[in-house]
Formats: sequence, C-alpha cells, structure tokens
Amino acid sequence: MNSTAAAAVSPPAAELSARSSFNALLWSVQRELWENRSVYVAPLAAAMIFLVGFVVRLIVMPESVRGPFAAAAAATRESVVEPYTLAALVMMATGVVVGIFYCLDTLYAERRDRSILFWKSLPVSDRTTVLAKLCIPFVVLPLLTTVGSFAMHLVMLTLSSVVLWTGGLGAGALWQDVAPFHLGLKVLYHMVSMHVLWYAPIFAWLLLASAVARRAPFLWAGIPVLAIAVVEYLALGSSRFVDAIKFRFIGDPANMNGSNDPLAHGSLSELFSSPDLWAGLVLAAVFVAATIQIRRRNEPL
Repeated sequence: MNSTAAAAVSPPAAELSARSSFNALLWSVQRELWENRSVYVAPLAAAMIFLVGFVVRLIVMPESVRGPFAAAAAATRESVVEPYTLAALVMMATGVVVGIFYCLDTLYAERRDRSILFWKSLPVSDRTTVLAKLCIPFVVLPLLTTVGSFAMHLVMLTLSSVVLWTGGLGAGALWQDVAPFHLGLKVLYHMVSMHVLWYAPIFAWLLLASAVARRAPFLWAGIPVLAIAVVEYLALGSSRFVDAIKFRFIGDPANMNGSNDPLAHGSLSELFSSPDLWAGLVLAAVFVAATIQIRRRNEPL
C-alpha cells in the first residue's frame, strides 16, 4: 500500500526528465554568463557612455529641452523624442555586435583553450550546451536591451524633467510625448521580431562557423558567403544572394508601414505571414542541428 501511494504521488518520469533538462539548460546559461561577462558589461558600458553624453548635452544646451516646451503649442516637439529613440538604437546595435562576436567565438574558444574536455565530462548533453549558447543572442541580449533601454529612458526623462522644472516649466508634456511604457513595448516587439526571429539564421550560421572553424572563425563564416556571391555573379551575372543577405540584415517583413520611425513595425499577422521569415527559421533549425552534431564530435585544437 505504501509503495502504491508513493508511486501515485511521485511525478511521472517524463516530468522529471523535462525538469532535469530545463535545470541543466538554466545552469548552462548561467555558466555562459559567468564565462562571457562582455554579454552584459558591453551593453552596460554603452548605456553609461550614452547617458554621460546626454547629461553633458543637458548641461551645455538646456534649451534643447526647454525650447520646444516654452514655444507655442503648435511648435513641433519631435526633436525631444529623438534622443530616446537613439538610446534604444544604441542598445540594439550593441546587442547585435555582442551577439555576433559571442556566436563566432563561443564554440571555437572551448576547443582552443581545451575546456571542452571539462564540459564534455559533465552530465550535460551537446544539445543542451548548444541551446544554452543560443539563449544568449535569442533571450539574454534581447532582454538586456529591452530592460536597459527602458531604464535609460526613465533616467533621461528624470534628468530632462529637472531641467524643465528649473526653467519654470512642467514636465507632464515631456512624459506624454515620450510615453516610456509605449516606447518600451515598441523596443520589446522590435527585439522579438527583428533580433530573435528575423536574425535567427544569422546567429545560427555564426554558431555553426564557430563549431567548424579550426582558426579564424570570422573567415569560416564569411568565405562561404563570399564564394557563393562570386560564383553566382560569374555564372549568372546576378546578385540575388547578396541582395538576400542585405535584406536579412537591414530589412524585415514587419516594417511595412512606410514610417520614418526605425522602431515602427506592422502587425504580427504581417510578420508571421512572410515566407522569408519561415524560410529563415527553417534554415536556422538546420544550422543548429548541424552545430549539435559537429560539437558532439569535436575535440580540442
């Protein structure tokens, strides 16, 4: 009876296995952050540099904030919102650069410094290891960028409010124009649609190059792309492959509304109805599967 009752209350084997796999993934992501501090140090440094520049601007040119709100009500205040959009773009660009260098180096570095022998001795599968590394550009960096941008906007709004108050002006219109919570949602949507879904094949390809390379991962990632472009141009006289690469880097199917706002995007239906998006995700899955198989056979350099 006791054994039957214990079996009845014990979790199913599948649930225990899923929980163990999820814990291993979380531990692996923590290990990646511990080993690669630039993942969060670089965005923090970029945010601090931008805020220093913003503070200097407020001290040297306080009228850049006071002027639009001291003018007539019909005066445009678009210039007031521009620094907040620029702050988000700086954080996004930093996240992309960090993600590129991280993906190119991570699997190559563990073979170069021979730490792969230690990590392969642990009860963590190659699949979990590769997925944990993908969590950096797909989960960690987008979250850091979104939260960091929102925090920067709050600091910038607070400092600008102080400048307005010292000039005898109210700050309510400033907060209404910037709308930090709405802007934060725009940044989050941009990160998910562009930096996660749309850039998925780019980061997956860089990770595959890192797993294959015996030296200079950047060349292993770039030379095949260059070779395909040259062969297409010489054989067919066209540059469709180069155009596809450019479109993958600088365009996305959700940005269809013709707005000048770099954070403006279309709806989710426009995003998920794009065949280019799904083709990229399928390609990313192929690259990830190949990376797992290659990492399974990899030895120290």
